[in-house]
Amino acid sequence: MRKYKLILALGLGMIFCLGGYAQDTLRLDFRQAVELGLQANLDYRIQENNMEVLKKEKQVALMSHLPSIGLSSNFSQLKGQQSQLVEDQIVVTNVTNKTVSANLNVSVPVFNSGRRILDTQSANLAFQAGSKGMERARQQVIFDVAQRYLQVLLDQELLRISDENLQNQKEVLRQIEGFVDAGLRTVSDLYNQQSEVARVESVKVDAEIALENDLWLLAEYLQLEVGVIPVLEAVNTNSGTREFQDYELSELFEIAEMNRSDKAQQQLLKTSYKKDMQAIKAMYFPRISAFYNYNSYYTSLVEETFQNQFWEIYPQNVLGVGLTIPIFTNFQTRLDVARAKAVYNNQILQEKSIDRKVFQEVKLAQQNYQAAVRKEFNSQVQVKAATEAKNAIQERFRLGLSNFVDLATANQQFVASQADQAQAVYTLFFQDVLMKYALGTLDLAL
Repeated sequence: MRKYKLILALGLGMIFCLGGYAQDTLRLDFRQAVELGLQANLDYRIQENNMEVLKKEKQVALMSHLPSIGLSSNFSQLKGQQSQLVEDQIVVTNVTNKTVSANLNVSVPVFNSGRRILDTQSANLAFQAGSKGMERARQQVIFDVAQRYLQVLLDQELLRISDENLQNQKEVLRQIEGFVDAGLRTVSDLYNQQSEVARVESVKVDAEIALENDLWLLAEYLQLEVGVIPVLEAVNTNSGTREFQDYELSELFEIAEMNRSDKAQQQLLKTSYKKDMQAIKAMYFPRISAFYNYNSYYTSLVEETFQNQFWEIYPQNVLGVGLTIPIFTNFQTRLDVARAKAVYNNQILQEKSIDRKVFQEVKLAQQNYQAAVRKEFNSQVQVKAATEAKNAIQERFRLGLSNFVDLATANQQFVASQADQAQAVYTLFFQDVLMKYALGTLDLAL
């Protein structure tokens, strides 16, 4: 029997330990959450990798202005019969010929209708556009994390309100039980309050479930380890609110024009693609290049030493200029120009589309921001009025001048006003974040 008890105790201990390790907490502030989001976000990581390619392309375009240098060397050995003409007779001999050759080539384009300059400018513009794209991708991650982060904080506040309401209703239930025992209230009031307590407990359960779901969504976005639950630091919901309340739409749009990195990215890409098209058109025209070759040779059939043959007898120095005139290239250049032109025209359409998108986003952000300001103000009035009504009804109920229905209604309105105020405060704070995102000024300072 003692053996079974020992096994049972060990089993329970293991279950307790495993349960303790099944979930772990990770305390995060907003900045740390964004850093984790940047590390986990697939689109942002892909853009980081693409930036490395753009950086190399920029370096290659810059290096194209310098000469290209190549060095080659060959070693061969020939065994067999060799024939040669000696005094009008062909003499056949068996020989072994070992040869070593080397070639140094240097070439540099002298004139190619500005293609090197255009390629360099295009690569530099593409790199700048990539940097702007990275900046907007970073703001997108900040926005996504802020949306999930603030939702969790709102859920926590709603859960706190639900829990506080539950404790208050339990206290009211205790008071009604005393009134019933003293004969001051009917049993129906007791049953009604018990029903109200059960309803409030269900509301709290719903709030807990909503919090757990939103915590999981945040943990999934941040790619936290399985079983790790984030514990979030609170943010100051009063910071930055009403910052854009007095701005006109035209003023906000001017700010977006200066700060939206995705708009600047499209403009840079348009100019870059135009340079690419002009560079390809340069292939229609003649090209001039200069070159220099150094060749040398060694053969074992000559009795001279390797050093004498390679450095004194056989070296050749060739310096020249080459001219290439495209006459007929099977319309390949025309095809390349057509493709580049299509890319450029498509980019013009993309730029017009992003202009409309920026205007619409700023306009909608302003409308939602103004609505959030009004709701936040109304919620303050609502809470103040609901608090006064609740206190008055509670006092009348205590004195027996009011019934249970009035008390329950006043309490429900009070709790609803608290929830509406929390929702309004966090909505206004989020609208401030959304406005900064629409204007292109969003950063880590929440």
